[in-house]
Amino acid sequence: MHRPLKLPFSEQVPHCGYHWNGSCQRFFEGWYVRVTLPAWGESFAFMASIDDPVGGKPCSGGALQILGPRDEYLCRTFPAVDRFWAWSDRLGLGHSRSHGKIYAVTQYLEPEQFNQQVKDGYQMTETWQQGTILQPGGSAVSWAYGVAPIYRWGKPGQRQQSTAGWLSFLPVFEPGWQILVAHGLASGWIDWQGQRYEFSEAPLYAEKNWGGAFPQQWFWMQCNAFDGLPNLALTAVGGRRKVLGWLESVGMVGVHFQGEFYEFVPWNSTVGWEVQPWGNWYIWAENDRYRIDVIGTTAHAPTQVRVPTEQGLLFACRDTTHGHLQIELREKASQICLIRASSQLAGLETGGEWEGVWCCDKRHP
Repeated sequence: MHRPLKLPFSEQVPHCGYHWNGSCQRFFEGWYVRVTLPAWGESFAFMASIDDPVGGKPCSGGALQILGPRDEYLCRTFPAVDRFWAWSDRLGLGHSRSHGKIYAVTQYLEPEQFNQQVKDGYQMTETWQQGTILQPGGSAVSWAYGVAPIYRWGKPGQRQQSTAGWLSFLPVFEPGWQILVAHGLASGWIDWQGQRYEFSEAPLYAEKNWGGAFPQQWFWMQCNAFDGLPNLALTAVGGRRKVLGWLESVGMVGVHFQGEFYEFVPWNSTVGWEVQPWGNWYIWAENDRYRIDVIGTTAHAPTQVRVPTEQGLLFACRDTTHGHLQIELREKASQICLIRASSQLAGLETGGEWEGVWCCDKRHP
């Protein structure tokens, strides 16, 4: 039996629960989970979303997208918003379709019950994730694995942090964004159209976003499968969004390593970047104690992925899970290199509207 437990408040990540309050206003919420399989040199990224859950609107509906081996892409829509469920106090959600005489479910099920009752759908919690997505022609993608979180967002043993700081609690600063699991270990299996991948303690990452507004432009870099450093996790992001009619550019870098958390955010650091529409990413950040440089590159063509927009779920994002990433973290006073690492299994992304190279130098006063 697998029954997800509610974590003590001090261990929960802010914003881990479902945010919709029943309003008729434009709203979306999305969840991203990535399982990296170094033994195969592949990744599986699961992207669940719900748009306008009040129903009856042009954008109303849910979806599950999967970026699989060789960056192959799959998308399954779930039009019935009343068959989507989510917990408001912790991470838990699911969506399914009726199939023959089997009706869609609207609550978490024990894994054995899920296998019996759900033939086309998914469920996701912090510690257990499974699903089956049917494809035209009768083929299917299925998965089931347990999750052991190691790093959420913050130093282990301390109160976990909101990724975007206290501003993320104000609806005027949208969309919200929260890293749920910066690094965890997944054990189970994924069956990708007939090829079965079985794994034990594979690196897992999870995040979410939500709100009623949408970024104009963004980039994202993520990796927790570095060569020779299995306990290292990095996420870096930059975005341009509207706040009270103004366009602002914000960026951050977060690193978990050997029980430490290195956070570079606008309120404590200088952050700058130079990112091309595709192929090259560079972000750097420094505070009073540390300097970090992160370089991402890829020669792979991007895979187009759907993301929430004002007009609904549209192709407005370019992704790969086979990027090359290099990071270097130094202590400024001594110039000692604390971390130097690389990987060929990084997630790299650009999204929104781009016109040439995006350069930004956010000097901290």
